[in-house]
Amino acid sequence: MSMDLNFWKYKENAAHDNEMVYQTACCEGEWMDELETLPVDEILKKIASVFPDWTIQDGGKDFEKEGHGAFQIFTTSQIIRFDCYGMLETDMNSLMDILIDFGCPLYDPQISTRFDGWTDR
Repeated sequence: MSMDLNFWKYKENAAHDNEMVYQTACCEGEWMDELETLPVDEILKKIASVFPDWTIQDGGKDFEKEGHGAFQIFTTSQIIRFDCYGMLETDMNSLMDILIDFGCPLYDPQISTRFDGWTDR
């Protein structure tokens, strides 16, 4: 099973249009004024530190481990998207936890829901 996990952070007082952000920023890679700039290099380093025994390729953006599946990372300065393939739920939860630490809640396009109840909206 494959799925994508998407993360971003809205600027203070920005209108929230999750589907528009998903299509524009996460799928098309376009800049959006409503979104904060993320510390992408710091996030990628944290991911590598949480998954140290995975095979990492493509400059730290492709991860694979036998029995655990694989994920690829797509980034812009404003979003992080994980394309996950056959991954264990615990590993996907680890990715979510990393981004929560950076103030970025999960948007799940499979169910059109952003899990941001804990953020200041």
